[in-house]
Amino acid sequence: MVVDDHPMWREGVARDLGERGLEVVATAGDGAAAVRIAPAARPDVVLMDLQMPRLDGAGATAALLEALPGTRVLVLSASAEQGDVLAAVRAGASGYLVKSAQVAELVDAVERTAAGQAVFGPELAGLVLGEFRRRAREAPADAAGAALTPRETEVLRLVAKGLTARRIAERLGLSHRTVENHVQNVLRKLQLTNRVELARYAIEQGLE
Repeated sequence: MVVDDHPMWREGVARDLGERGLEVVATAGDGAAAVRIAPAARPDVVLMDLQMPRLDGAGATAALLEALPGTRVLVLSASAEQGDVLAAVRAGASGYLVKSAQVAELVDAVERTAAGQAVFGPELAGLVLGEFRRRAREAPADAAGAALTPRETEVLRLVAKGLTARRIAERLGLSHRTVENHVQNVLRKLQLTNRVELARYAIEQGLE
């Protein structure tokens, strides 16, 4: 699903994605329309602009993820300002790209977001990590994290590095099923829902 208040840009992005084999199930011209349309369209990934009338991208992201927690939001914005990037992340966005990105980079980012990865352009990754580390230093010790076993903590750290369950299994000498069980146990203990949230938690706790 593509959400942007500029019709030519919105239609162009939808066309580029469609030509590369990605199905665009809906488009919307502002955040309020996106929140209204998304429950029926049920997109896997929403490409979300930030600066829009009626409801901005950060507000729409938070509302959309509350209604559709299985959907992931990838922000595509002209702004690379720190405040905009952090507002998107705090709202629950799984990634952030600036509109100067090449089409191939955008397609790759959409596919990685759909696969549950956190996606940030190289110029933004340091900013996001720095903010999470700052918040981790200011936050009290996490009791739920303390309840993880050493093996679960090790798996969590590797998830935060972007490794798939299969690669984690190879690195730790475990079966794929055992790794998946560890991931599910960590999700349950931390009351999280997906790998993006796991990666964000690990970064906040300084485990990456």
